Amino acid sequence: MAHKALKDIMFALLALPLTLRAGSTLAQQAKPAPGVAIELSATQDEGAGCRVSFLIQNRHPSDIASAVYETVLFGEQGQVVRMALLDFQELPADRPRVRQFHFPDMACAQISRVLINGAERCEAPGLDDKACVRDLDLSTRTKTELIG
Repeated sequence: MAHKALKDIMFALLALPLTLRAGSTLAQQAKPAPGVAIELSATQDEGAGCRVSFLIQNRHPSDIASAVYETVLFGEQGQVVRMALLDFQELPADRPRVRQFHFPDMACAQISRVLINGAERCEAPGLDDKACVRDLDLSTRTKTELIG
């Protein structure tokens, strides 16, 4: 019986490095690529306007001091209805932030798509000047499409 227990322990010790290596590989694969992730999280009618909520995460190794994106809102028939500069403010590295914007005189149902047209301002010490627009990861949790 002691021989079987010793054999089981030896097997477990031999398998441990393989298990740790597989776990390490999965952890490395799970880490997202550097860039900025923007999710259109919610839209809510508010008075005569629409409040739009974004979840944004800076996946770069250093902070973005200021990010202002030029956005274009498209109507129900696909026409451009509004252009706006959205100030997402400071984006610390690897920390999610929620930013909300109000579009007056526009119901949320009238917005079919939001285009991230580019970065009007991207102040990111330690990163290049395209850090806010290169490798954008865009997604939506609403009926409104987010493109870039």
